[in-house]
Amino acid sequence: MAFGSLNEILQICEEEQMPFWKVVLRDDMNERNVSEEESLAQMQQLWEAMQQAAASYDKKLKSQSSLVGGDGGKMQEYLEQGDTLCGPFMGKVIAGALQMGESNACMKRIVAAPTAGACGVLPAVLVPYFLEKKATQQQVVEALYVAAGIGQVIALRAFIAGASGGCQAEIGSASAMAAGAMVHLRGGSPDQIAQASAMALKNLLGLVCDPVAGLVEVPCVKRNVVGAVNALASADMALAGIASRIPPDQVIDAMREVGERMPAEVRETGEGGLAATTEGKEIAARILTS
Repeated sequence: MAFGSLNEILQICEEEQMPFWKVVLRDDMNERNVSEEESLAQMQQLWEAMQQAAASYDKKLKSQSSLVGGDGGKMQEYLEQGDTLCGPFMGKVIAGALQMGESNACMKRIVAAPTAGACGVLPAVLVPYFLEKKATQQQVVEALYVAAGIGQVIALRAFIAGASGGCQAEIGSASAMAAGAMVHLRGGSPDQIAQASAMALKNLLGLVCDPVAGLVEVPCVKRNVVGAVNALASADMALAGIASRIPPDQVIDAMREVGERMPAEVRETGEGGLAATTEGKEIAARILTS
């Protein structure tokens, strides 16, 4: 893909009266020299992999470090009691994000979207929405193209790796992608897709990457929950007609600037933030000596 900005995608949408997802699809066809059928088939495979990863969660599994595992099961059990503060759908989203993040830590097959550390955000919103029959397979595949287009622009203008720009680059990017995808599923316009992604990303500006013991487990798994919930809130705001006062591409540029200013200690090195707390250091010491 070669889009340098979200505005570029929006201009094509307007000039050619083409939906956001189809602009991204066409670009993928041109970039990889594949047919529409081949591109759609590959995206369908990714969607199927997400569904399989969600369905194969095992609450009995623990990561090798034993830092994570089982919380997705606890959330599911709590949800089944029918008395959550967030309601049934949001509860499923929270459970799904925990479960996917734990599956990643337990070395199970996941879809990096855009990274393994942020793998729980997109499926956490897409899978429950699909299972409740509010979207068809085709519509979800279209939403994944929307997410891919947003992610590509962020990767080009800024970064998607925690080592480069902190967790804002991973969970923030994933949240922006998920927000745009959900706006598409709800029938929003291309501009609303961009506005949702901007609000989701700016809500997480400055989020540091501080993995305890250098593992993608604590606090990474629970941050997937934050990214998923933020995506839904941002999507609903955009669908309500609320816009980001800072243009979407400028939000991405701001994320890059913030990431570049972050000290190395909070860019995936495991030397700052939560990793540098007393408990974080004790956990790291136990793991290193075990």
